[in-house]
Amino acid sequence: MAELSRTAHAVPDRQPDVWERVPARNRNFTGREDLLVKLRQGISTVTAVVPQPQALQGLGGVGKTQLAVEYAHRYRSHYDLVWWIPSDQRVLVPPALAMMAPVLGLPPASATGVEEAAEAVRRALQSGEPYHRWLLIFDNAEEPGDIEAFIPRGPGHVLITSRNPQWENHFETLQVDVFSREESVDFLRKRLNRELPERDASLLADKLGDLPLALEQAGALQYETGMSVDEYIEQLEQETRRLLNVNRASAYPMSMTAAWRVSVTQLEDRLPEAIKVLRCCAFFGPEPIPRDVFRKGSRILPQDENTTDLPLSAILSDPITLSKALGELRRFALARIDPQSRTIQVHRLVQALLRDDLTEADKQRTRHEVHLLLAGAVPPRPELTGRWEEFEELVAHIVPSGLAECSASQVREFALNCVRYLYERGNYQPALDFVDGFIEMWSTADGPLHKDVLVAQTHRCNILRALGRYTEDYETGRDTLGKMRESLGWEHPDTLWAANGHGGALRARGDFRAARELDESTMAAYQKTRGPAHPDTLRAMHNLSHDYALTSNYTRARELHQKTFREQSAANEGVGRNALLLSWTGLARALRLSGYYAEACDFGQEAFEYGMQQLSLDHLATLLAAKDLSIAHRRAGDLAEALDLARGTHARFQRIFGDGHPDTMAAAVNLSNTLRTVGETDQAFEIAQEVVPRYPLVFGERHPFTHACRSNLAILHRLRGNADKARALDEAALAGLDETIGRNHHYSLACAVNLANDLAVLEEPARARKLGEETLDQLRKVLGEEHHLTLACAANLALDLRAVGADKEADLLRADTLSRFEQPGVSATDPPDFVAIYEGRRVNADFDPPPI
Repeated sequence: MAELSRTAHAVPDRQPDVWERVPARNRNFTGREDLLVKLRQGISTVTAVVPQPQALQGLGGVGKTQLAVEYAHRYRSHYDLVWWIPSDQRVLVPPALAMMAPVLGLPPASATGVEEAAEAVRRALQSGEPYHRWLLIFDNAEEPGDIEAFIPRGPGHVLITSRNPQWENHFETLQVDVFSREESVDFLRKRLNRELPERDASLLADKLGDLPLALEQAGALQYETGMSVDEYIEQLEQETRRLLNVNRASAYPMSMTAAWRVSVTQLEDRLPEAIKVLRCCAFFGPEPIPRDVFRKGSRILPQDENTTDLPLSAILSDPITLSKALGELRRFALARIDPQSRTIQVHRLVQALLRDDLTEADKQRTRHEVHLLLAGAVPPRPELTGRWEEFEELVAHIVPSGLAECSASQVREFALNCVRYLYERGNYQPALDFVDGFIEMWSTADGPLHKDVLVAQTHRCNILRALGRYTEDYETGRDTLGKMRESLGWEHPDTLWAANGHGGALRARGDFRAARELDESTMAAYQKTRGPAHPDTLRAMHNLSHDYALTSNYTRARELHQKTFREQSAANEGVGRNALLLSWTGLARALRLSGYYAEACDFGQEAFEYGMQQLSLDHLATLLAAKDLSIAHRRAGDLAEALDLARGTHARFQRIFGDGHPDTMAAAVNLSNTLRTVGETDQAFEIAQEVVPRYPLVFGERHPFTHACRSNLAILHRLRGNADKARALDEAALAGLDETIGRNHHYSLACAVNLANDLAVLEEPARARKLGEETLDQLRKVLGEEHHLTLACAANLALDLRAVGADKEADLLRADTLSRFEQPGVSATDPPDFVAIYEGRRVNADFDPPPI
């Protein structure tokens, strides 16, 4: 890009195309001209604004954030995009970045997951497309390691504010000190909006240590009350003596502590309700507090307090009293009230002073009130996408409020709903971090067998499964489910939910029959306790449909998927778009596995279009629909469409989830199979060689997917002229499948078809015939005489019969096979396997791993 102008003055007639989340300009901002010029002239790709080593450490107050706000407003004309990112906790950074995705023409976080959307935003900014001139401001980023991975290096600028001077070890830094005396005097005159003698202003600045935050509060109080400088200094000295007498903690500057205490004392006399609201805000995080938290959450606050004052619940539930209190806090500069975002924000130093001023009993009571407010602010069922924004606003306050320490049932339910929200958004690592903290805290307080701990462990298992940590998921889930059954009972809702999740762990482990047995009992229990149309029952039915498909009962899988989809489509509430699309895709997959290729393409196309319209192309559920649709097109003979979808879907899975994710691996298998089908054997082989070795690492050596994918690789070895290698792979794969799922299974029988092909190419027709006859007999029993794999096996066997001289039997079998086609001839657009059968060529049986 062209070099950004580094002049000290902005172009007045130009505004950024995008201006988001930047705090309002401080109309009392004064001084700092040298710092602003230095920042503008020296700003590099990444610049951190930190306190000087001798300046206030710990809780801040020197004006780093105000400097960043002023810089953004003053030089906004030099940028096309300016975005403010709260960075006090790592969990806040990805959502703030992800919100930028639609602005950059990228899929929203609701479609791809927060972490993936944030990474896509970083890459787009780094590339300079579509915006070349951008400014990101990471505010209060304390630990470089928490956010460094999210910082783009590109044509724009990044500004970081932090209390941590160690940023200088990572990027260019600009050190900020307290005001100079001249700046303090100018600020006080501007804040008081009146002439102030030099002596008075200088004396007051000296008493306040030239600390910007203290000067702001002192000026606000004098402006609102008309108090003279002499009166204020007298009050300040009284508070200072009192504070010294009680050994105020040295971490807080005396000037700030005394100034804050004067403001609080004056406001207590003026409107005690405002101080109650302020003390409540002190136990939230330093990030903006949604005002709706007070309105919604106040309903579950205790109504009767042992005090003659108005209870907090009464203050917060009365919109007039609350508005009056917030207005006073804003006027006294004790809180920032943003009418546009409807949020309240209190400086972390003021929060710390407020907390420190309370007795331990008052701290505990107020902290608990905040926990209840948070818990009452959002509804249950975080899997519903329409409620995600409400959760997102509150996640920042979980850790600072000490929420994990609360034992109230509704508060713990809120905590776990936040974990579920992060999981549904695809923000798996933060979800795991939160739930691990809850488990540790609750286990210490109530023991590892407490219901809340066991439910949290179930959440943890779901997250582990999403991360591909299957062994840990299985072991923890098995132990947790056993404890829940013992302590809560087999039909308790939490036990059933744990059982439903553990079915997924069994599938991931390759124990398909055990998963089906567990899910059958779980669905029956749900039908009994929740009813046949409850969302939980339908989720269990959806899982059971998967189990039937994984155990080769495609007819039953199709019936259950159809019933689930019908009920979810008709549901008025409780079923999210994700769940509906997964059910839709599951039914399309069952049609394809049953051999109904045309129907699978039509139904799968509808599912894919629904995903693109209602979610996005990059949403996990949409990507799974696209992958399955590609397979259906391949089976049906729409090879160009199949290959285009396979390539695009695999590329998106790679970008969003990485090569080692199970769904990315399945997309790679599909791409390899499709390339082989269109004759690109070498490309198919290259991909298969990369992806097949990942299966034992992710799923385990004995998993059926591991063995079946090796049979795919065997096909390619044989087509490339190495039939011996193919035979060895297929023999080992078939032995492994026989051991784990038995011969009467689609995967095993497909592998047997491939092994018979190996034997035929190696000129062992008698052995190929024997294996083909055994396999055909079993296929007719397992999948039926009309199934495509049965027909393929029969056609291959006819070739083997002819090879051993059994021409009459070969003719009869081939005639019977062709008679089962829907039409007497075939064309190039018919299913490739049917074309091969008609033309007398051997048919291979490839494998596409379904989602767990």
